[in-house]
Amino acid sequence: MKLMEKQITGVTFCAMLFALCFPVQAQQPAKIPRVGFLLFPSRSAIAEPLDAFRQGMRELGYVEGQNIAIEYRYADGKFDRLPHLAGELVRSQVDVIVAGGGLSAIRSAKNATSTIPIVMTGTADPVASGLILSLARPGGNVTGPTMGDRELAGKRLELLKETVPKVSRVAVLLSGTSPTMSLSINEIKTTARALGLQIQSVEVRSADDLEGAFQTIVQGRSHALAVDPSPVFTSNRKQILAFAANNRLPAMYPWREYVEDGGLMSYAAKLSDLYRRAATYVSKILKGAKPSDLPVEQPTKFEFIINLKTAKQIGLTIPANVLLRADKVIK
Repeated sequence: MKLMEKQITGVTFCAMLFALCFPVQAQQPAKIPRVGFLLFPSRSAIAEPLDAFRQGMRELGYVEGQNIAIEYRYADGKFDRLPHLAGELVRSQVDVIVAGGGLSAIRSAKNATSTIPIVMTGTADPVASGLILSLARPGGNVTGPTMGDRELAGKRLELLKETVPKVSRVAVLLSGTSPTMSLSINEIKTTARALGLQIQSVEVRSADDLEGAFQTIVQGRSHALAVDPSPVFTSNRKQILAFAANNRLPAMYPWREYVEDGGLMSYAAKLSDLYRRAATYVSKILKGAKPSDLPVEQPTKFEFIINLKTAKQIGLTIPANVLLRADKVIK
């Protein structure tokens, strides 16, 4: 009898343990996906595009701090920090890496991992750069929206000539670290010949080269300035804007942020739109899509922005036909 009571007691005890443990297991929270950001610019320089990314994620049902975690790594405009920061994200085992602010950030992420999916933003020609095999079938672990900027180099020069019809010599600030620089300069030279313009090409590899580049431009007696969409320039845009203003140079820039900070004009895809589109890629990957199967998107909408206040400061009158073409005029 006592043996039977002990057996019943044992069974009861096990049943109680099972009943207690099962709800705990059932209530275990699902794993929250983790996204890592590898960014060449500083936090302040990229704040608006990051807000657009978070907004895009919210629209897709992901809220930072609730059902998704985001880790940020900023290189603060220093190329040599990127490989270390990329390694940190890989070691922390994030589910996706979003690399932005130029080719160097994307390449650093790609060099750090061949398995973690990478969503790129803000690069001009990922095929020529060796990041992907093709736009339709990227292959590997890299995909995302591209800014399609190489094709815009000639268009920017056309708009600059229309804005300043008497200009005959234009200085072009180029990134000496970009593998697609030769493609961009070929596009610029082809357009320049058609417009009857002389081009003064000035290469810059780092922020330390900017002052020397400015002296070269002044000595070259160029009448206007065009700036390549390099992250080195974006991160140091206030220095470039001050140079253009002090020398009363009409200038064409690659991003609206330059114009909002006092630059004359810009023509480009909207950077915030690219980051919002990056959120779509991240969502698809988190739901099981392979980056190798997600086609790389090219922008279809570009915005032309003019700062009339800056034009007045440098003594420039913007032609009426150019103003009519602007998507936004800052007064």
